[in-house]
Amino acid sequence: MNVYELLKNFKKDDFCSKVNLHIHSNYSDGICDFDDLIEEAKKLNMKYISITDHNTLNGYKNSKYSNDPILIKGVEFDCFYKMSLLHILGYGIKDEESLKKYLAKNEKDTKNDIIRLFKSRHPKDIIKAIHNAGGIAVLAHPCCITAFSLYNYVKSLKNLGLDGIEVYYPYDRFRGILKFHSAKKPFEIAQKLNLLETGGTDEHKSLNNHIK
Repeated sequence: MNVYELLKNFKKDDFCSKVNLHIHSNYSDGICDFDDLIEEAKKLNMKYISITDHNTLNGYKNSKYSNDPILIKGVEFDCFYKMSLLHILGYGIKDEESLKKYLAKNEKDTKNDIIRLFKSRHPKDIIKAIHNAGGIAVLAHPCCITAFSLYNYVKSLKNLGLDGIEVYYPYDRFRGILKFHSAKKPFEIAQKLNLLETGGTDEHKSLNNHIK
C-alpha cells in the first residue's frame, strides 16, 4: 500500500490515539531525541508516527529505527505564498536526492525561526520536489494562514499540486495565538476540494500529548 492509500484509511479515532503525523525532534526545534520519540511511541502502542523536522531528514539518516514500520518518513518545509507564511508537510519520502536543493545546509536552517523565515520557499517548488521524491504534500495547521478566504487560498495550493490538509490539529496549544480561522474550516475545505485529511499534535516535547 502506498502512503496516500495508507493515510486515506486513517480515521478521526486514529488521530486521537494511535497516529501522530506531525512531530519534531531535536534535529529541528523539538527537545527530544529522534530515537527516544520512536521508543516512546512504541511504549504507547502507537501504530504510525511521522517525525517531520523542519527542512531536514537527518534524523532518518542517523536513526537505528530508520526502517521501522511505525515510521512514515516525513519532513516539514517553510514556505511563503500570497503574503502568508505556511508549512508544507511531505510524507512517504523515497528519493531524498529530489529534495536536496531544499533541505537545510546547517543547523540554523532547521532551528532558527528568523533564518527559516528568510529562507522560506515557494510552495509550488516544494510540492513538486516532494512529488519527485515519491511523497505526498500536505498543508500544515491551515488555520494559522493569514488569508481572507482560506478556501480560495487552499484551492490555489491544490492547483499547485497539494494532496492534503491537516484537519486534526490542537489549536488550543501554542498555535492558538496565530489562529485566524475556525478549526472546523479545514474539514469543510477538505471535503469540498477532495483533499486527504491528516493530523498530528505538532509535538515539540513528549508524545504523551495526543489530540483530544
